[in-house]
Amino acid sequence: VQLQASGGGLVQPGGSLRLSCAASGLTFDYYATGWFRQVPGKEREGVASIKGFDGSSFYSNSVKGRFTISRDIANNTVSLQMNNLKPEDTAVYYCAAGHPTIPLLRYEYDYWGQGTLVTVSS
Repeated sequence: VQLQASGGGLVQPGGSLRLSCAASGLTFDYYATGWFRQVPGKEREGVASIKGFDGSSFYSNSVKGRFTISRDIANNTVSLQMNNLKPEDTAVYYCAAGHPTIPLLRYEYDYWGQGTLVTVSS
């Protein structure tokens, strides 16, 4: 199983970015997918998750209303649209797949992609 995250970069506050997670060896209509982020010295936190079974989504309070997680079953990708970005959104973002009972709890995910860096700065 491999997960490949992409789409990070430098963006000004208030701007937008779209992250993508592509998978091989598993399908996103069966596995839940989560997006997590981490800054140095802090724990990795869950920001968004989408269920494999029915596509229902979950968000952390810090990104609710600004981030949208979605999936493309045909292309087996999951995306994270990030709008109105803030400097505090700066982090390395990871995608993960698994069967979590708690959608944003990182310990319940089995497969992880490499991170993609998002920097929000003027």
